[in-house]
Parts: sequence; C-alpha cells; structure tokens
Amino acid sequence: MNLSSLEKQSDKLRILVYNTHGLPEIFINDNPKKRFPIIGEKTQDYDISLLQEDYSHHEELSSGLAKESIAIRGGMGSRLLCPFCTGSGLTSVFNLPENWTVEVENETYQTCSGWLKGANDCFAYKGFQIIKITLPSNKEFFIINTHMDAGRRNSDRSSRKKQLEHIVSTISQRTTTKALIVAGDLNLHSKNPEDVKLLKKFKKELKLTDAFTGHKISEKWSVLDYILYRPGNEVEFKIISVGEDKSFVTEEGPLSDHPALFIEVSI
Repeated sequence: MNLSSLEKQSDKLRILVYNTHGLPEIFINDNPKKRFPIIGEKTQDYDISLLQEDYSHHEELSSGLAKESIAIRGGMGSRLLCPFCTGSGLTSVFNLPENWTVEVENETYQTCSGWLKGANDCFAYKGFQIIKITLPSNKEFFIINTHMDAGRRNSDRSSRKKQLEHIVSTISQRTTTKALIVAGDLNLHSKNPEDVKLLKKFKKELKLTDAFTGHKISEKWSVLDYILYRPGNEVEFKIISVGEDKSFVTEEGPLSDHPALFIEVSI
C-alpha cells in the first residue's frame, strides 16, 4: 500500500501495540537477535506501532524497519545516576504520509516499585510517550504509548495507581477535548479486582472506551495490554476491526511473551 495516499484512499489507520520482550539475553531463554529484526519487519504492516520493552535490542529491531519508517524511542534515563538501569523501553514506529505531522514528548514516571523484588521495575526508567498527530486539515489527535509497573504486590499496585494519575494529569494539561488513544502494557490484570478498579477509574477520568470490549484474545495470554480510545471535537475514531495479529510467530514459537494487539480505525 502506498502510505502517502492513506488519507485520500480510505482514512484508515492501523495501529499495533506490542510488548517485545526485550530484556537482555542473560534474562531470557530465547533468541532476541533473531526475533527483533522480524518484529521490525512486521511493523511495516502498520501505520503506527507502539512497542514496549525495547530495552536491549533496538539495533536489531531497526534493521527490520522500512527505509521510510520513523522510530522514536522513549526516555533513556540517566546512566550516571543508575549505571545498571535501562531506559523506558518504549519505541513508537511511524509509517505515515509525509503530510502528517508527528510530535513526541517523553515523560518518566515519578514512582516505581521493586529493585530486587516486584518484577525489578526500578531498574527501568518507565514512563510514557505523548504523541500528537496533526492531519493535513490541521485537525489533531493524541496517542499515549506506555509501559507501567509490573508485580502483584500492594506496593506495585500503588505505583500503578500513581502512574495512571500521572498520565491523567499530563493529558488534562494539554487537552480535554481532543481525540485520544492510550495503549500499551498497563500491567493491570483483567482478572484482578483491584487492578480492574484502577482501570475503570482511569477510563472514567479520561472518558476512554476499551477497544477490545466484547472481543477475546487467545486464552494462553493474560490480559495486561490495552487499547483505550475516545473521540474528540475535531477527530472521531470509528473502529473497523480489533484483534490479535497471530502472525507474530516463527517455527520456534511466539515472537514475545505478550500478544500482538491491533486496532484499525477510520478517521
């Protein structure tokens, strides 16, 4: 597809949301040097790819991107303050028409839970990317790409609560009327009542709808990843399809320990 004619042809936008399982090789039992170029290639099927855990294999990921792709990484943190820490692991990849304008800001969460316990979140400068997209008509909408605190302890959940509040505060300062998509690995378990409460409150505060309401993904996955959206006063999203892209596999198995979720919308 000629992406430069995307808006003229159909006004469709295909968005991928994917936790890439990109920890250093010493911590994982698979082959990231093989997986990541393939993940990069698969982003070519999407107009926007919102990736998480792109910690240690960004070069391999980049080798698979389309020549015209624009990849913007999240906050990298301070090696001086924490030599053993990684960046946010966020990367957003854009295959959009040239006359669409993309601006990206990176925010680092002000809280974390767990150095040697609770999924070791404090070793990553987790946060979120604030993506503002301006169409040729000068109409705007926002996208948030994020990866929140993991772990199942009360302290982990408290950290997630503060991180959700950080997103709400940041978005509310920029707009209360623009169309918005919030997506990523929120680490809010769909079967945990306390996590569900946090998600419900977050959706209410930003007037978001879960794109996967009424849709199921493979039962082998825990539901931790979300695509939430709301219409705006200038731009409205009409969902064409949502689902799991089951092509994210090789003969060795899945390309990550998370599902590859997608949403296709008309604008």
